[in-house]
Amino acid sequence: MKSYKGFIGIDIGKFNFFVATYGRKSVREYENTPSGIDQFMNDFRKELPEALCVLEPTGGYELKLLIALCERHYTVHRAHTRYVKDFIRSLGNGAKTDNLDACHLSLYGYERSETLSKFSLPSAGASKLYELVQRRRDLKQMLVAEKNRFQSPRTESIRDRIKAHIGFLEDEMAIITTNIEELISEDELLKKKRKILQGIKGIGKIISFELLISLPELGQLSRREIASLVGVAPISKDSGKRKGYRRTGYGREGIKPLLYMAAMAARNSKSDLRVYYENLISRGKCKMVALTALMRKIIVIANARLKEVVTT
Repeated sequence: MKSYKGFIGIDIGKFNFFVATYGRKSVREYENTPSGIDQFMNDFRKELPEALCVLEPTGGYELKLLIALCERHYTVHRAHTRYVKDFIRSLGNGAKTDNLDACHLSLYGYERSETLSKFSLPSAGASKLYELVQRRRDLKQMLVAEKNRFQSPRTESIRDRIKAHIGFLEDEMAIITTNIEELISEDELLKKKRKILQGIKGIGKIISFELLISLPELGQLSRREIASLVGVAPISKDSGKRKGYRRTGYGREGIKPLLYMAAMAARNSKSDLRVYYENLISRGKCKMVALTALMRKIIVIANARLKEVVTT
């Protein structure tokens, strides 16, 4: 286990991020831009090589800094949001500010450093792949919205413009998908991992590369940790003789919809996964519960198979 000489907590927002070092009272603020990140790297150039940096997902706003830290080979932990929030609640402090959040993240790193996993990039071109995957998701959301608008009553001229915009968005998505395919084909490890993922029923071309890029921890965690990270692990609510209803929590943004589509495809396939789903239904489970269990089954299988690649 690596011994760290410092613990840096980073609270990230859309426009700024706040940096706190465990044991110090001062908190520094930087712009969440390339120049702001460079300034942070320069100010902390002595501490970063031997420190553990802790940050949490913030809707993708953390990616630029996360990638920049990894590319310089600094140690980073991408914290699970629910774990951090529960940790802060345990401190008994109800106040919330960006400065406090940064301090709490540095304390979290100090107290949990021995059990925290190191974040690593899926490939050398991870920065560009992240950007492309995120852009593709944005285009997909716009495409769905435009297709919905096309169905509502409109004048003919407006419908023609919407149709033209739909065509443009589809062309853009096709170009970005091709760019992603080319970058993956240039990386032997990513190609190998993707082939393994596509060997699982329900996971196709698009879902495979989205999982690889958006969930780089796949293959590095235990079955329980990966299920919790993506938000498909049932959370117990028991007390005494009372057995509460198990519900899943929140997970990594954008992953649950992918697993839902994979589960729907696996449910309709001729595979062991379909048998697993039908067995749950025959035991009285409702369809949504059975589908969630199937989502968990798929991600656990994917994690186990990729773990063999990571460890070899």
